[in-house]
Amino acid sequence: MGDKTQLVALAFATRYRPKLVLIGITIATLLVHLFSVTIGEVLGASLPSFWISIAAGLAFIGFGIWTLRGDELDDEGEVKEHALGPLFTVGITFFLAELGDKTMLATVTLSSEYRDFVPVWIGSTLGMVLADGLAVIVGIVAGKRLPEKTIQIVAALIFIGTGIFTLVETIFL
Repeated sequence: MGDKTQLVALAFATRYRPKLVLIGITIATLLVHLFSVTIGEVLGASLPSFWISIAAGLAFIGFGIWTLRGDELDDEGEVKEHALGPLFTVGITFFLAELGDKTMLATVTLSSEYRDFVPVWIGSTLGMVLADGLAVIVGIVAGKRLPEKTIQIVAALIFIGTGIFTLVETIFL
């Protein structure tokens, strides 16, 4: 549990239905890895990832602030749940988290080296979804044992910390 997408999967699993989290992760991972493999096949070289990583870092900080702010409540004090809200949020967050990340660059490298589109795409996607699926399971267990406010604060701190780490890593390392 050290990869930022695993930490994000854990945080989302404490807030949203696990099925939506896994679907969002899977869709985003399929798209990012499709993009990565295509770049590896076409260019055979890595991306200039500086600005993509900056955007991803700022997005994580934004998601952290959004998490601290909380969800909107309806007239009875219950959280409004929109069908595509969590799915869209998880999907976009994972997509941004992976752009310019080491996993994406590794997929680009594998694709440019092996030049075997489908196996690289499927293998990298399955590996990522399985690793993040384990994080969702941890999030489910934590969500049943911790108070909602604690989960909200921890999730926000994970997002903000990931954003800050991404920015520092991109700018200074």
